[in-house]
Amino acid sequence: MTLHQIQNNLYVEKTKRGEAFWTKNLTPGEIVYDEKLISNGLFRQWSVKKSKLGAALAKGLKKLPIEEGDVVLYLGASTGTTVSHVSDLIGERGMVFAVEFSFYMLRRLVFLAEKRKNIAPILADANHPEKYAPLICEVDFLFQDIAQKNQVQIFLKNLVFLKPGKYAMLSLKAKSVDVIADPKRVYEQVRKQLQKEVKIHWESRLDPFEKDHCIFVVEKR
Repeated sequence: MTLHQIQNNLYVEKTKRGEAFWTKNLTPGEIVYDEKLISNGLFRQWSVKKSKLGAALAKGLKKLPIEEGDVVLYLGASTGTTVSHVSDLIGERGMVFAVEFSFYMLRRLVFLAEKRKNIAPILADANHPEKYAPLICEVDFLFQDIAQKNQVQIFLKNLVFLKPGKYAMLSLKAKSVDVIADPKRVYEQVRKQLQKEVKIHWESRLDPFEKDHCIFVVEKR
């Protein structure tokens, strides 16, 4: 097995089935979900079927706009599957503010944060960023994975925390915006909404990894 470095703490392996992605494990030897470990647990495989960020890489995103030492705001953190890989990418000098609305999900995220000191779990509704504003600072990157009808509005509200010129990514679930409409039409409408506020650098549907999902990479003006 040969790993090729894409960026700090992120690697790709060329296989007969395609590309497999790996992050350098912040807690060597320990797993977060059922991911594979190699090199005595020094690297963790990033499941593209369980992570929208991972799926974006599989769909052709050349580089994630996340650097070692970055401060990240993650909206819709759930139990921390993807958050753990962001934790790997930013390393010990970085910090990820992980916002989750569900108390049940957050409990598991807290257990993860006890081992990974660069994760700060926050129990909050991303609809109301003013309520957790005192707990965080300006961030270098924002990622959102929230399946709500007003997910675009939530995303735009939280851009207030993003430094100018920095990047954010929105994982959009079309059926949560409009359960009846053709997802393609939803993506077009969202694209127009976003273009009024930010510069879109890249977008891609996430099928077959995530059905009826599209991911947008945008830059704050």
